[in-house]
Amino acid sequence: MNILVLGGTRYFGVHLVNYLLQMGHDVTIATRGNTKDIFEDRVKRIIVDRTDEKVMEKSFFGKEYDIVCDNIAYCSTDVRNILSNVKCKRYVMTSTMSVYEKLTMDLKEEEMDATKKKLIWCDRKDYGYDVIKQQAEAALFQIYQNVDSAAVRFPFVIGKDDYTKRLYFYVEHVVRQKPMYVDNMDSKIAFIDSKEAGKFIAWLALQKGNGAWNACSEGVISIGEIIAYVEEKAKKKALLTADGEAAPYNGAPSYELNTDKAKKSGYSFTKLNSFLYALLDHYIQEAENK
Repeated sequence: MNILVLGGTRYFGVHLVNYLLQMGHDVTIATRGNTKDIFEDRVKRIIVDRTDEKVMEKSFFGKEYDIVCDNIAYCSTDVRNILSNVKCKRYVMTSTMSVYEKLTMDLKEEEMDATKKKLIWCDRKDYGYDVIKQQAEAALFQIYQNVDSAAVRFPFVIGKDDYTKRLYFYVEHVVRQKPMYVDNMDSKIAFIDSKEAGKFIAWLALQKGNGAWNACSEGVISIGEIIAYVEEKAKKKALLTADGEAAPYNGAPSYELNTDKAKKSGYSFTKLNSFLYALLDHYIQEAENK
């Protein structure tokens, strides 16, 4: 199939492109050209600013794709700029758990129905991350109902290639004895590995199911359990203090995304403990060698 990927030069976007190439698809990546990709002659490239509607129209005039995988649709105007200018048979957008008004355990897709949200045409800086992502879904499911489409709601994505360094923050602060402030030690939270995030998008792109799809690894872990594991492996105690640097997952309550929809359609998610501790070990070594 002829597949366009927006946001395929780093993180789970790289894994997505790799999975699509392994499956034999003809892949084009659209980027601003700021980050060099690793795909050499295995992909086609379009250099474009997806936030500029006129540039989008010019860049994609006369082009048509079987599938568009959009990892960087942050707001309603992002969705409009792509779907008003790019012809495609199916569109899969990366969304987030942040669209849910309240994070809880066993959180189901129907608890945030984007078709019932009041649509606001907004740009990325107009509102907070949760609102602009809600509006991206609202635009997709309200305005472009004629497009076969899906939105993937991920929890925190982690991996060795995680440029956000959020999970690494906890490891580094324990290993290097840096004070940190943690306000949710008992919160049990969900994750997904960056490779699996890319794999799931590639899988969903080839399915027929529309609407929102939760995607996360099986199982949850508390912040306290993460810190305790690092303490034991590094033989150091965390310096927890109200005056320390605020931890990146602060404020996150206990939550887990219900993935029954994906499972019933044939997708099996990996267990969290099958990769999390190996990642923490990698981060411990990285912090010790820093």
